[in-house]
Amino acid sequence: MIKIALEGLIASGKSEVEKLLRKDFLVVDLDKVSNTILDNSKEILEEFKTLDRKKIASVVFSDSKKREKLEGIIYPQLRIFILDLFDKNQDKSAVFVSGALLYKKEFVGLFDYSIFVDAPYNLRLQRLIKRNNFSELEAKKRMNAQIDKSKKTANYIINNTGSIIELKNNLNEVLLKLNLIQS
Repeated sequence: MIKIALEGLIASGKSEVEKLLRKDFLVVDLDKVSNTILDNSKEILEEFKTLDRKKIASVVFSDSKKREKLEGIIYPQLRIFILDLFDKNQDKSAVFVSGALLYKKEFVGLFDYSIFVDAPYNLRLQRLIKRNNFSELEAKKRMNAQIDKSKKTANYIINNTGSIIELKNNLNEVLLKLNLIQS
């Protein structure tokens, strides 16, 4: 089994790539797993006095210390989840794990390859405002909270500035290089 991290900054198009991959591969979205952890965490409730994701997000996207505290609670649990996922799916040709911050130290060494979905800042800003109905200020606050380190360490970069057909073609080029599909 090939273990692949699917990375990209907010509004880069990771979800679109996930949809394309799900037709043939197991793909797990760590944002959804994180939400489940958050919804059931006594430790997060104690720290933030709420489990309301919007309230927690407004705090952590404004306060890097609080964001680090939240990551310190969630990331170790995500690491255990990923290791268990890989253990239970040894029979698959590949397992893709999608997340924005898989370059972080808690996840180093878990993956054989990483794919980074890339789009320019202004395009991502437009997508985020439209998709989430954010003000420009709120969208920029969330975008600026993410550090673009994973692109530098990615094995493959998929450009997502065009149509869904172009995105699919770019993805297929990477899958061919990984010997996961045939031409």
